[in-house]
Amino acid sequence: MTAQQLNPVVQEFVDALNANDQDRLSAILTDDASMSDDGVERNLTQWTDSEVFSSNGRLDVETIGDHGTELVANYTNSRWGSMLTTWRFTVRDGKVSRFETGQA
Repeated sequence: MTAQQLNPVVQEFVDALNANDQDRLSAILTDDASMSDDGVERNLTQWTDSEVFSSNGRLDVETIGDHGTELVANYTNSRWGSMLTTWRFTVRDGKVSRFETGQA
């Protein structure tokens, strides 16, 4: 991992995802949070249920950029296995208001 650190809000998102803690992840998202996967807008609740919580998703951060709001990570879940992914986060008022992910 690079010397740059994750933005604290993004770090909380990663920690909550890796803990498979739905309440904790929900608490770090704005009420109107949105997301996309490989450039396609997705329903955030359905996506996290499928890709994170029911399939034990895990992010292992490899590199960090853009002041800690962009990362490249090895993402693993029981549905797809492991793949190198990019993640870009928009932080607003101390919460994640949007994230975009996709294969690197």
